[in-house]
Amino acid sequence: MTQAIILAAGQGTRLRPITDDKPKCLTPLDGKSLLARQTDVLQSAGIDDIVVIGGYRIDQIKALGYQCHENPRYESTNMVSTLFCAEQLMSGREDLLICYGDIIYQPNNLKTLLQSEAEIALMVDKDWRQLWELRLDDPLSDAETLKLDDEGHVLELGKKPKSYDEIQGQYTGLIKVRKDKVQDFIHFYHAMDRDKNYDGQDFDNMYMTSFIQQLIDNGWEVKSAEVSNGWLEIDSVSDLETYQSLQDQGQLKAYCDLSA
Repeated sequence: MTQAIILAAGQGTRLRPITDDKPKCLTPLDGKSLLARQTDVLQSAGIDDIVVIGGYRIDQIKALGYQCHENPRYESTNMVSTLFCAEQLMSGREDLLICYGDIIYQPNNLKTLLQSEAEIALMVDKDWRQLWELRLDDPLSDAETLKLDDEGHVLELGKKPKSYDEIQGQYTGLIKVRKDKVQDFIHFYHAMDRDKNYDGQDFDNMYMTSFIQQLIDNGWEVKSAEVSNGWLEIDSVSDLETYQSLQDQGQLKAYCDLSA
């Protein structure tokens, strides 16, 4: 069994004016919200225990009938803080799937991640440049490092790369924590130094990649579950317009099949 927590508290400022009056996860792509697309894929894999952690305009998410938990400090905290707002819901009786609210992915990609038996598994796109070159004139400027050993263990992620050689894949915002490690995962977070800066951010605004790097540096087994495209990140109005244009032309399937 698997529990899914979808992180959807942020204001999505780069998607304004679309997010002027709605949370980012309710942004529509080809007539269907990102949240609906993601929950449909989760449910198709038999995952019905789904909690959305909201903040900005959480009322709209609740009105659609989703099980919600709130980060009341969403305006002054980041994604890791949002995740651990719901720690009391993490039972450890089932695997924990952590999902960014601004991504969508195909069922086969989710299946690849769920099959991993690592303590922590990350969905990693090995063909990420195809998507990043679609989105950006200079993909390296937006990319982050991801270094793997020969067995797929993640050694480093989330840093500023000097060259493409330091990027062996793209971390996609989909994480699985094995059920027997869930309580240790929570304890690790609480044992961290709250006065320290993590990659230039204070504790409350720590990036998820910084948190994962801390786990790696402290001996946790973090492995990649490798996929080839089959997902999208919707971070800006430009992303949305690009994807919708390709979908209208019947060309988006080369990157992610919305009907899968």
